[in-house]
Amino acid sequence: MTATARGMLVGAVLALTALQFGFGGLLLVALALVIGYFVGRFTEGKLDVRGVADALRGRRSS
Repeated sequence: MTATARGMLVGAVLALTALQFGFGGLLLVALALVIGYFVGRFTEGKLDVRGVADALRGRRSS
């Protein structure tokens, strides 16, 4: 699946969620998607957790 197709799928899910459950439901689904993305990246070994934590603390710029 290409990045464009994945983006369209995520957009469709968020749009349907907003229509069905309103703004609160949209935020909940968007948060779940973000958490799922990071969990997936971590399990694949493509996410440097220490680097992300350092960047959030302002210790690294990139």
